Amino acid sequence: MDGRETPPHPGRQLELVEFTCNGEPAAVAVPSHWTLLEMLRYGLGLTGTKQGCDKGDCGTCTIILDGQPALACLTLALSARGRFVQTVEGLGVGGQPHPLQAAFARLGAAQCGFCTPGMLMSASAHIEDAVVQGFAVTAESVSQALAGNLCRCTGYTKIVQAVVEAAKEIARDSRAVDEAGMGSLADSDLSAAHQVGGRS
Repeated sequence: MDGRETPPHPGRQLELVEFTCNGEPAAVAVPSHWTLLEMLRYGLGLTGTKQGCDKGDCGTCTIILDGQPALACLTLALSARGRFVQTVEGLGVGGQPHPLQAAFARLGAAQCGFCTPGMLMSASAHIEDAVVQGFAVTAESVSQALAGNLCRCTGYTKIVQAVVEAAKEIARDSRAVDEAGMGSLADSDLSAAHQVGGRS
């Protein structure tokens, strides 16, 4: 929690929302009017998702919903039932920072840091799309992908640089995994061929 008390909901009936959050099952009882942002922050204590304008203008509350960036302040909590939600807390793996987080730190892409979680989530979705669809992440594509995320400190230059750099690292890692997989597959095929040849 961030020190604020849970917003009161006297006399309101609560509804259970069951969903997957950062790869783990979650169940939260919430008032029907709550947004996904409120459920994440006040129901689960995941305060990495920031509460900014509450109007969908600033992008600080951006999360990943079923693989696509979404504004948590404009998404009803009840609509998350049975769905997959990722927040900035789930971006790294095994206690290690995501390449985006490492690049932001290395290049000084964050100043006050308030916009950073939303930037990271939008950027991670853009890079994931690039890996799946096979297009190059460029400064122009990053600028378009982050158009809904506002920053009042950095001037965006280092943010864009960090995303492009992280995308290159992720692409290299992805190619390395693919090549390793193909090598294993080739070895497996060769072994199978020898077995077939031995039986014939």
